[in-house]
Amino acid sequence: MLLIPCPWCGERAQTEFTYAGDAASKRPDPETATDADWADYIYLRNNPKGPHDELWQHTAGCRRYLKVRRDTTTHAIIGSAPPHDDMEGGGG
Repeated sequence: MLLIPCPWCGERAQTEFTYAGDAASKRPDPETATDADWADYIYLRNNPKGPHDELWQHTAGCRRYLKVRRDTTTHAIIGSAPPHDDMEGGGG
């Protein structure tokens, strides 16, 4: 079981959280994006190896979204932060 450090509630079991997507993925500008830009955003995903930033929601706790840095090769949780904060150490 993974233990995820919620910035507001402290360390909790992964079962309290719901994965919400890639934190590095940037939504296209609705005013200027083409159909190809939207197709890439919706359907194409990177499959990074190593540290990667993800969005999670603490659904069984404070219900807030957080950014979690997880190593995709070992599943080790490296850190977490509020969704708009930068985390140190690269990744994503």
